[in-house]
Amino acid sequence: FKIYASMQALNLKNISLDEINVHPYGKNEISASVLRLDKVHPDISGNKWFKLKFYVEDAIAKKKSAILTFGGAWSNHIIATAAAGKLNGLQSIGLIRGEKPAIGCHTLEKAAEYGMKFIFMSRNDYKQKLIPAELTIPQDDLYIINEGGYGEKGAAGAATIDGYYPAKKFTHIICAVGTGTTMAGLIKGALPDQPVIGISVLKNNTELLAEVDSLLTIDETKKPYAIIHDYHFGGYAKHTPYLISFMNEFYRETSIPADFVYTGKLFAAVKDLARKNYFPAGSRLLIIHSGGLQGNNSLARDTLIF
Repeated sequence: FKIYASMQALNLKNISLDEINVHPYGKNEISASVLRLDKVHPDISGNKWFKLKFYVEDAIAKKKSAILTFGGAWSNHIIATAAAGKLNGLQSIGLIRGEKPAIGCHTLEKAAEYGMKFIFMSRNDYKQKLIPAELTIPQDDLYIINEGGYGEKGAAGAATIDGYYPAKKFTHIICAVGTGTTMAGLIKGALPDQPVIGISVLKNNTELLAEVDSLLTIDETKKPYAIIHDYHFGGYAKHTPYLISFMNEFYRETSIPADFVYTGKLFAAVKDLARKNYFPAGSRLLIIHSGGLQGNNSLARDTLIF
């Protein structure tokens, strides 16, 4: 890929495995490590590059001049796509759900710095994924990427995350789930008897398991996996005082920053599940840090200690 000297490059060598204590009482001899995908880039962080990389490769191979994708004003996927486009010499276009924010939005401002052009859409048009007529780039020159990178190429890219951890060391893999793309990739890369547990960050998203299933082969659906819906803390991009307090305490204990949309809920879920003896004695947990820390910029200053 063509790398622009004017912006920070991806550094996959920064990925680390950080051990943490998940059980406050030391019962069941459970161990856990966090796969720090958040350390590869400030804006294409966590799982974002893995989900995007095969789409970007395909866009370049097909000689497209621009990539177009969908997301909300604070979307991690939007800013990651903008940065990935800049890194690879592709114009990026974001179709943004809802009206243009009345006040500054860090995500859109940073995506604009990377050259992304925005079109704001009504929620109804967005839901139908209509391509606006005001696009100045011919559709033949566009490469369209689904919201959150959802799709076979996104899952295939997420499956390559397995190259960054010793699979046999862990009995379980646990991740936050939005579109289900990363979870599907982790299932693809998991060992046959290695459960993958997804923590849904959306409220009452009953279709999520079917979305994951649709990205798997028949043989892959025979692997053990499950989605837990009890840790959304009010719904997508919602949070509670407890969640913020937990994130600050978790950082004090581990020096690992979390975001309130995905990973804060993930870490809180793992600790609570461990407390409730959800995991068998002797379990060795791999927790996927999917990045997205830029989303914390929407919180009031000094809400978080990191």
